[in-house]
Amino acid sequence: MATIKVKQIRSRIKCPKNQKLILDALGLKKMNRVVEHEATPSILGMIEKVKHLVSVIE
Repeated sequence: MATIKVKQIRSRIKCPKNQKLILDALGLKKMNRVVEHEATPSILGMIEKVKHLVSVIE
């Protein structure tokens, strides 16, 4: 599987609780943090739910 880098680009303030939980599951606790994950369907689904808060670097 390919790896992707995910960077949080917007604040989690005033986001619904489920989106905050998704960011925690991805390992994004603060702004401008970058984490690396395998491109599995579950990870891609989580990124899709918070795509307005993160950017994906291939």
